[in-house]
Amino acid sequence: MAKVTTAYYFLKPLHSLSFFRFTSSLATELASLIEQNSSPAKTINPKLQTRMQLKRFLELRIKKRVKSQLSHHDGKFHNLIQNVVSNPQTLLDAYNIIKINSNILTVSAEDNGDGYFLNDVAQRLNEGSFDVNANTHSISTRKKKKNRRGFDEKEEEELLMLDLVLPNLKLRVVQEALRIVLEVIFKPNFSKISHGCRSGRGCVAALKYICKGVVSPDWWFTLLVEKKIDRLLMEKLVCVMEDKIEDGCLFGLIRSMFDARVLNFEFGGFPKGDGLPQEGILSPTLMNIYLDLFDSEFHRLLMKYEGVCGGGEVVDGDKPSSALRSWFRRQLAGSSNGGVGGVESSGVKVYCLRFMDEIFFAVSGSRDCAVSFKSVIENYLKESLMLDVGDRTNVLPCVGAGSGVRFLGSLVKRNVEDSPAVKAVHKMKDKVEMFALQKLEVWNYGTARIGKKWLGHGLKKVKESEIKHLADSSSLLSQVSHFRKSGMETDHWYKQLLKIWMQDVGVKNAKSEENVLSKFVGEPALPQELTDSFYEFMKQTEKYISTEADSILKLLPNNNSLTEQVIAKTEIIAPVYAIKKRLERYGLTTPDGFARSANLLVMHDTSEIIDWFSGIACRWQKWYENCANFNEIKLLISDQVRKSCIRTLATKYRIHETEIEKRFDEELSRLPPTQDAEKETVNEDLGVEVFDNDEALMYGIAYSGLCLLSLVRIVTEARPCNCFVIGCIASAPRVYTLHVMERQKSPSWKTGFSTCIHPSLNKRRLGLCKQHLRDLYLGHISLQSIDFGAWK
Repeated sequence: MAKVTTAYYFLKPLHSLSFFRFTSSLATELASLIEQNSSPAKTINPKLQTRMQLKRFLELRIKKRVKSQLSHHDGKFHNLIQNVVSNPQTLLDAYNIIKINSNILTVSAEDNGDGYFLNDVAQRLNEGSFDVNANTHSISTRKKKKNRRGFDEKEEEELLMLDLVLPNLKLRVVQEALRIVLEVIFKPNFSKISHGCRSGRGCVAALKYICKGVVSPDWWFTLLVEKKIDRLLMEKLVCVMEDKIEDGCLFGLIRSMFDARVLNFEFGGFPKGDGLPQEGILSPTLMNIYLDLFDSEFHRLLMKYEGVCGGGEVVDGDKPSSALRSWFRRQLAGSSNGGVGGVESSGVKVYCLRFMDEIFFAVSGSRDCAVSFKSVIENYLKESLMLDVGDRTNVLPCVGAGSGVRFLGSLVKRNVEDSPAVKAVHKMKDKVEMFALQKLEVWNYGTARIGKKWLGHGLKKVKESEIKHLADSSSLLSQVSHFRKSGMETDHWYKQLLKIWMQDVGVKNAKSEENVLSKFVGEPALPQELTDSFYEFMKQTEKYISTEADSILKLLPNNNSLTEQVIAKTEIIAPVYAIKKRLERYGLTTPDGFARSANLLVMHDTSEIIDWFSGIACRWQKWYENCANFNEIKLLISDQVRKSCIRTLATKYRIHETEIEKRFDEELSRLPPTQDAEKETVNEDLGVEVFDNDEALMYGIAYSGLCLLSLVRIVTEARPCNCFVIGCIASAPRVYTLHVMERQKSPSWKTGFSTCIHPSLNKRRLGLCKQHLRDLYLGHISLQSIDFGAWK
């Protein structure tokens, strides 16, 4: 009865429609589970579950087998290789997960016979005779330059390290099974500051925490961990895993992968991009396991710097007070005031967020405390974890010029804004200023109109003076007309009179004609009291508008607290300039920023060209959707990426761009995709939203560096082959050459994609079916789904 009550209160806050969808999804999973247990060779029905739901379902089946190996005696997992990894059903589930990553949802491995090798792999793993070296293949880097004297040993070793060692299908299935086993054991105990390759803790969640979770920071900095794993790091990693796993066969298998160089585990080598072949599927999990030591050390330092009055300050001059007692007092004082007082009274507040090997720090306190904290962190990474620190940034103030820090391919800035009360005062001042400007415009318009009438009346009088019988001989105009030269036209004579008048009143430096007529003709003609009252009004409004900050605060209800009058807001800024340079590097724009055709894609079909450009637009919109300048990214996509696509099609068909837009208007509507369509897709089903946005399930599929490569269609005839995508049995009607647009060197900015791709993949030939070529361009699969050893 207690379990039912707990379940009721858990489900009670859900909306009725959401509850119906949740129960429907749960019933579907339970039905599939019964169906899988009764006949595991049944066809997987893609209509019942989405792609990520199927992947999650298969991972949960392996999770149950791993949990059964937990010993309650010592709290460790035993015999994982013999009882879990070498289980044919586990290998079958791992193989189906690989096929799901390849966007193949048709049938299970046992239905079409492509999983015949799993029983042999299971037997060899159980016997301990699985040879890692025999299940690898290497890709050598092309265009090696040799000297006449040949290479020495060091140069030969460097060239050997350029070779990319990749697992074959058997070893890849074993690695996938190991990945799930390690995640089941270690993921539940990861720290909250850890992000990347975790459910609900992806890039979006990390940036959202920086904007909303980091409260009132004063200083911040970032660190990028760098180190290629060696024997010492591997042994330390094994020691960490031995705390929860007791299985010599498992550790021996991991060591053999490291010795065969098929375990590509490198800190700082894959900056925020995934899905590339040189990044092994075990790398993210092993990286989080190893850096969990840092997460634990950070929490220890957090108690020190927040609990001991900012890192060990002496209280009362002589003796340090009880650190723990004072910390608890401050926390209790803060809880009684809603939590705000605790943050302010502690003096120091330290924030940390780690996304894989990139770490963000923020400190609320003095600069000396932030510098000391950074030094302690760097020493721990170097001495205890044996890691190097690259891309070092100085401790920067959160507010001020040059205060932004780079993190996850974006710029994190903190802008100071006024509080609502101050904004209300400034709004009132703006209204008064606008009202005064309106009155000034009306005054100038009226006085200038009086001056224009005076000007027209004077010209009329001059013309009347030519008629002698109408002229008054006693008037001033008649007296002045004696100085008029013979033959002088009336307009010329009038200009001479105006010139004399302007010199007399001193209007040589006047701004405009209207200003002369208003200030020197119209206003002197008005009553003096009216002119004085208007200028007194303008003087008072100018005095109110130019009021100093102290006078403004006196108008506020809480004028004693100056800190409440300023609000600092953290924003994420997308590097628009870096993205423009990246487009130029890829050949999509000219150095002047104008769109150009992508010549490497001209031989593609129309749908393939549009898919390539649509993939760029979709990935950029997804990566930068939470940035403050997202509108600039959308404008960049619609202005340059779309035009480049149109000009590529115009080059292909040799017709004008306007004709291309008319002919392919429906296809080009995907550039860029509308936000309304994306929201409808996300909100179709509650289960779809939960699973398809799971960072752990999507890792290795999205953000796999589409802009870094293009596939050139080979025109010459090639021997027939099947599609290179793992698990695909369709024939490849065409063969493509992989052109790498950016090599191993990392730029100063990371724009949401992998910034390094192994040079050995350049000019490699791939056989792809039409469906998987489209999936690769749109980001539904990555290069990890391609078997580069299929071409023999």
